[in-house]
Amino acid sequence: MSEKQRIYLCIAHCDFLKYDISKVFDKPFGIIGNFPYNISSQILFKVLKHRNQVDLLVGMFQKEVAERITSNPGTKKYGILSVLCQAYYNLELMFSVNETVFVPPPKVKSAVIRLTRNTSESLECHEELFFTVVKQGFNQRRKTLRNSLKALIHDPRQAAHPLMAQRPEQLGVAEFIELTKLLE
Repeated sequence: MSEKQRIYLCIAHCDFLKYDISKVFDKPFGIIGNFPYNISSQILFKVLKHRNQVDLLVGMFQKEVAERITSNPGTKKYGILSVLCQAYYNLELMFSVNETVFVPPPKVKSAVIRLTRNTSESLECHEELFFTVVKQGFNQRRKTLRNSLKALIHDPRQAAHPLMAQRPEQLGVAEFIELTKLLE
């Protein structure tokens, strides 16, 4: 078996949010898990932070969260995690898991999603500002971006850009990159 084909398995029974994955793995790796639903968003933010190491994530999430992550622009479910995950990963809602398969059954449905690292090593904009633009845009999702990004606008020409008249759920990743470049 060649080095490229060799599969290493690391089972870590720990608090993932405190686990320093950069000290354990020196090559890209995948994460597979049934994540605690109450911290699943925080887990995804940590994966995004380590996106150049994590090339695959397959996990079971609360169905509502899984649908939000994998949703497309123009839908009510589309939000911060949708944009940020789609910027770096190809997303797939694989299947739903009925609550009756668990003992005791939870009060929510579950779903398994797969995130596979896409080919973009970096975005064509300032990535830290990109995260800020996406988060601030969706923090007041019913407002136009002109209003929700007011603190980041330093020139009246930026405010006049057509993207600023949109609401955040109307923009795809490419438009958020364009918006970030406008605000740089």
